[in-house]
Amino acid sequence: MTTVTIVQHVWNYCNTLRDDGVSYGDYVEQLTYLLFLKMADEYSKLLYKREINIPKKYN
Repeated sequence: MTTVTIVQHVWNYCNTLRDDGVSYGDYVEQLTYLLFLKMADEYSKLLYKREINIPKKYN
């Protein structure tokens, strides 16, 4: 996935959240959390083999 594609996906999420009436501050918070979860997921895969210390109830 290229950087341009990733940026386009993020803007699509922003537009969807804004159109649903979510304020700027709220959708920035939501997108930050989604990006954190995506990074944690990627780092837990075989390529990186990193230990992810997210509590089981949130994983």
